[in-house]
Amino acid sequence: MAASCATLPSPSFLSSSKSPRRFRRSGVVAMASIGQKVYAPGVAVSEGNGGLQKIDLKSTHGSEAEIYLFGACITSLKLPNGKDLLFVRPDAVFNGTKPISGGIPHCFPQFGPGPMQQHGFARNMNWSITDSEVTEGNPAVTLELKDDSYSRSMWDYSFQALYKVALHSTSLSTTLKITNTDNKPFSFNSALHTYFSASINGVSVKGLKGCKTLNKDPDPQNPLEGKEEREEVTFPGFVDCIYLGAPCELTLDNGLGDKIIISNSNWSDAVLWNPHLQMEACYKDFVCVENAKIDTVLLEPKQSWLAEQKIELA
Repeated sequence: MAASCATLPSPSFLSSSKSPRRFRRSGVVAMASIGQKVYAPGVAVSEGNGGLQKIDLKSTHGSEAEIYLFGACITSLKLPNGKDLLFVRPDAVFNGTKPISGGIPHCFPQFGPGPMQQHGFARNMNWSITDSEVTEGNPAVTLELKDDSYSRSMWDYSFQALYKVALHSTSLSTTLKITNTDNKPFSFNSALHTYFSASINGVSVKGLKGCKTLNKDPDPQNPLEGKEEREEVTFPGFVDCIYLGAPCELTLDNGLGDKIIISNSNWSDAVLWNPHLQMEACYKDFVCVENAKIDTVLLEPKQSWLAEQKIELA
């Protein structure tokens, strides 16, 4: 297991050594029709499933991604070979009444069950576009979520979440920045609940040997502590396991002929999940490999926490 994680390239809302073309919403150029906005080349906003707004990212190198503003959920990542690396469940609902089941949903400010609704509220709130840019034909967009009466009914704090999604020819990177905008400290945990397209009988995940495990099979309420001894984790049945102190790079063989590198900075843990017969209609077609922060993050007023992820075809 890796002793330390290399830092991924800094997101441009923090710093950048390049000078990409930027299109900020706060000073966006108005088009001829009132209300229309100009975003960076390769960034388009349209009506998606159920009438929900979505963002289409298209790289000049042939890759495409799709993001719904509801939940800031990335629902598609198609590389130039035409394959979609992400999976959306057939029972997914696109009407704004519940989180989108599939792609890359957010878990914030709570992972799993707890005092508020399952996985928190960020995955079933509308985010807004604050910035878009293009660098060498590769588009990126930054989304924002702030507290409102709905979030405060569950978690009475003022916060800002910035989520940058950048598309490249063979990869997609995300950067999540949480800032405490309140006058009192708060704590949270988080995860990116990523669903990958897969043929489950052929799936394996490398890189977790030596990690401390919290295995929710057979009793989700009382996870069994252990240590991962396998070089490759496979999915012969129901799997729901947290890996504490996970390395900054995992390799997923999706069973469809693809090897996917999942790298991160500051997501300290990982979660593997496949529901097996609990979702008989689709369990064979996906696997969840999630970057997570299981330990509580404490932020004082004006402090920020940042974590990055990169999904890349090997």
